[in-house]
Amino acid sequence: MDGIYRAWCAAAARMIPVGEFRHFASEQNTKYRLLKPWWDVFSEYLCIAMLMIGVFGCTLQLTQEKIACLPSQFTSPTPQAIDCSYIRAYRENETLQHTLVRPVNPVIQEAFGRKNDLDIHQYVFVNHYCYERFVHWYAKYFPYLVVIHTMIFMVASSFWFKFPGTSSKIDIFVTILGKCFDSPWTTRALSEVSEERGEEKLVSWRRNTMSSDPRDQPGTEEETVGLFSSVKSNPEKKYPESQSALSVLDKKEGEQAKALFEKVKKFRTHVEEADILYLMYVLQTSLKVVKFLVIIIYTAVLVPNVEIVVRCYVPPELTGFDIYCCNHNKAHLFSKLSYCYICFVGVYGLMCIYALYWLFHRPLKVYSFEHVRLETGIGDIPDVKNDFAFLLHLVDQYDALYSKRFAVFLSEVSESRLHQLNLNNEWTAKKLRTSLTRNARNQLELHLLMLPGLPDTVFEITEVESLKLEQVKNVTIPPCVAKLDSLQELSLIYCPAKLQLPALNHFKEHLKVLRLSFESLEELPMWMYTLHGLEELHLKGPLTNEVSRSATLDSLRELKALRVLTLHSNLIKIPPTIGDVALQLQRLCINNENVKLQAFSSLKKLANLVTLELVCCELERIPSAVFSLNNLQELDLKENKLTTVEEILSLQHCRRLVTLRLWHNKITYIPDHISKLHSLEKLDVSWNKLRKVPSRLFYCTKLRHLDVSHNQLTSLPPEVGILQGLQFFSAAFNSLEMLPEELFSCKRLTTLILGNNCLSSLSPRVANLARLVRLEIKGNRLESLPPEIGDCALLTHSGLIVEESLLDLLPSHVKHRLTND
Repeated sequence: MDGIYRAWCAAAARMIPVGEFRHFASEQNTKYRLLKPWWDVFSEYLCIAMLMIGVFGCTLQLTQEKIACLPSQFTSPTPQAIDCSYIRAYRENETLQHTLVRPVNPVIQEAFGRKNDLDIHQYVFVNHYCYERFVHWYAKYFPYLVVIHTMIFMVASSFWFKFPGTSSKIDIFVTILGKCFDSPWTTRALSEVSEERGEEKLVSWRRNTMSSDPRDQPGTEEETVGLFSSVKSNPEKKYPESQSALSVLDKKEGEQAKALFEKVKKFRTHVEEADILYLMYVLQTSLKVVKFLVIIIYTAVLVPNVEIVVRCYVPPELTGFDIYCCNHNKAHLFSKLSYCYICFVGVYGLMCIYALYWLFHRPLKVYSFEHVRLETGIGDIPDVKNDFAFLLHLVDQYDALYSKRFAVFLSEVSESRLHQLNLNNEWTAKKLRTSLTRNARNQLELHLLMLPGLPDTVFEITEVESLKLEQVKNVTIPPCVAKLDSLQELSLIYCPAKLQLPALNHFKEHLKVLRLSFESLEELPMWMYTLHGLEELHLKGPLTNEVSRSATLDSLRELKALRVLTLHSNLIKIPPTIGDVALQLQRLCINNENVKLQAFSSLKKLANLVTLELVCCELERIPSAVFSLNNLQELDLKENKLTTVEEILSLQHCRRLVTLRLWHNKITYIPDHISKLHSLEKLDVSWNKLRKVPSRLFYCTKLRHLDVSHNQLTSLPPEVGILQGLQFFSAAFNSLEMLPEELFSCKRLTTLILGNNCLSSLSPRVANLARLVRLEIKGNRLESLPPEIGDCALLTHSGLIVEESLLDLLPSHVKHRLTND
């Protein structure tokens, strides 16, 4: 037995060193060990043991004699009558007893051998002949079968790692999983969550130990008032004044974590669509089970055919003997190895059967992160399905910590925190201050365009008065907005935003102006309706329902301070909810984007309305509801389809009307009864099709501003001189050939615009306009300017818009006066 062991060791060492098997098995184990559950690992070791059995048997086959044959001295016409079994049974009982007792009177005789007169070549021939013809095929090829079967087992176990349809997904998954596990962001995100939960427990303990004052025990409120929904995804969290050192990632780590989030998203989208990995694993496991059954059955049947003594028939003309009794040298060892091999295969098969049970008994196509959500407190980690779920189930068999750390990169909350950190590092307070400008209201404005988020550093710029966010993604305004004491105006231009509850409470008290631009009605924030301190609300976007096409603005009842409302939309009728602010609303502006506005009944409720703008509403007449607005002071009907304004007489009921804008229409004439509008101070009928101006118009003696530019006028009536209070007059872009002398009796004129007409001369009476600051006469047919123009004491070179050639013709003292002033 000791000799056999030494032969086994020497043969194995000569054939294939043991180190080669270790290298062969560890190459894939290192890379794909995460996807190998314990039964696959145990099966690999069984395969190595079975492979060693096969290699040992093959080595013996190649290095030692296979068979030894001796001729039988007997022959018979019926060879079956001569049996070699007596060799196998010779003194079998005595060899089994192994007694050490020496006989008292031993009998010892000299033994004489029997000569067969055969040379060595004949023996060699007979040995090979009998081995090939009469030894059972299983006894000859057993070790080779073991090697082949084991190799098939090993290939089947790792086939899905090499199959083109699955290998790429597995490689990407293992790579991403390793990077997610080692990422510094994973550790820091889990640490932050752990700290937050500790703070929550401390707050809860303090609340329980405080006095039972109702104010000290507020009810559960949602942390975020959402733009699309108000579902709370995280426990209530107070933002610290400054970030802890643990939260700070360097730029390189932040970019790497950001890239990992993108890779995880793409991989999840790609892998969740199919279940090829699951099917491939089931298929290869089923194949191993079938092969296990085949091996067990045929090996158990064929092992008895491995015989030590074999009877062989050789043609007598070759050696003189026709019957040989042969000894198969390795039969005993191969028989034992066969039974050992059956045991290994049996255990291997049980592992495969257990794997099938695991595959079909558990719901492996769905993976729930419920335990991770409960353990980490990250409540928005989504469950996954199909191949993604199957891979995570396999990883759990290796180490559940991998799934826990990987889940961080599936959380949108975690991703938003990372983006916030990267954003804060990129947009420092110093950099943001360089973007501060003055807006049209002379407010200090910070305009952020197309950023991936809202930097927390914005709230360090306490001097900002207007915050304008345009196409900024994932905006959540935190409680630290309260630091911006001067902030009064907020503009969200195609920028959906969420407010945390403390931020909303701050805006209710301090925000005065809100401007919103949106692409769909669903993007209109619900928190807008709760800002009871809001004074101006400007909305731009679709406000109508796609089904009913009616305005769906919610109640504005809470906006108790609202004074100005602007709607830039495509309404069919004025929203009835405007009536909720009827008592305090003073300015209503509607730009309907060239959609016909049909119903105006809601206007009648706005008794205190001062300014009304109906722009691009496809109006063909002045709405009758306007005439009931007794406090109306300004009416703007720009860019409609007005051709006549006969109903202008009814505007006399608006006794406070001082401004009337009918510009950018198709009005061909103005009725004489416009003179009934005694309170009118400003009239704009520019960009129409007027051919003449009625003389009765100039009986509106309070007119201070009159614009009739961009029409088809050829003359002006002399009654223009009646307007002694006129300060601004524009008749540019008409076809005027001459001006009435009475125009120059309007001595309060400060601006006179007459450019692009057909004037051939300018009256010297222009000197009467002592208050004239701006005179525009460029684009006419003038050959010269009257020297009296220099008598306009307030007119300077910059306020005189005329061709340079005409200026050169003026006397030098006039030019000197205009230039010096």
